[in-house]
Amino acid sequence: MYLVTGCDGQLGNELKRLLGENADYTDRKLLDITNPEAVKLIINPERYQAVINCAAYTAVDKAEDDADAAAKINIEGPANLAVSGVPLIHISTDYVFDGRSYTPYIETDPTRPKSVYGCTKLEGEKAVMTRADTAIIIRTSWLYSEFGNNFVKTMRRLGKERHMLKVIFDQIGTPTYAADLAAAIVQILPQIKQGTKSIYHFSNEGVCSWYDFAKAIIEMSGLDCDIYPIESWEYPSKTSRPPYSVLNKAKIKKEFGLRIRYWRDALRECIDRMEGNIL
Repeated sequence: MYLVTGCDGQLGNELKRLLGENADYTDRKLLDITNPEAVKLIINPERYQAVINCAAYTAVDKAEDDADAAAKINIEGPANLAVSGVPLIHISTDYVFDGRSYTPYIETDPTRPKSVYGCTKLEGEKAVMTRADTAIIIRTSWLYSEFGNNFVKTMRRLGKERHMLKVIFDQIGTPTYAADLAAAIVQILPQIKQGTKSIYHFSNEGVCSWYDFAKAIIEMSGLDCDIYPIESWEYPSKTSRPPYSVLNKAKIKKEFGLRIRYWRDALRECIDRMEGNIL
């Protein structure tokens, strides 16, 4: 039996679809991971083979003004889960990097987060690596699905309301379909080795800008909306976002035998699901 925290988010919902009755699912109402006593009460090695922590404070801009709340969820929460004695899969982010590289990031590249969100996620990684007996940290990027709020759903909504949208073209990365990340986690679960701790990168294959991503979303959705490229300075934000955050996935593919889809192929499936073409 597995335990999935943050079960109502994008990744949590995809894990529900795949794991079904083989896991228990908790949201903040059922388990506050920032409460160490609550974690001790629910999580123990006799009941669970592994915990998959999908709970996170992900409001990147809001975190700049709400650092304490971000720290509680992104640092204290993982730290509490790490000492439970149950193997932990913890989800992290490309925001731990400053985005100044020009080649895909490997797991051992220097981390230099430029935002409160990135800093708290990095400290959460450190807490897991320090406290857990067995842990896998998976950094991912540009997560989307048919669940929750995300870039794909926003572009589809705005594309129906407007004839033109301005989207940043000078931030480069790779979208990640939550269903593909969930499938990778399910493949990894039986391969967890007791007593090991390691960091991995996962996204879909390929590289694009937010502009390219938006163009593909509008095109695949059959919407009549022009996408106009703009620079980051033209779209003011509280948060310093990585201008380049492509993740190198060679390690996770080699160690767990994963095959990863091209981002456009994954996007096509997600949009088909949204439109009811796939159940």
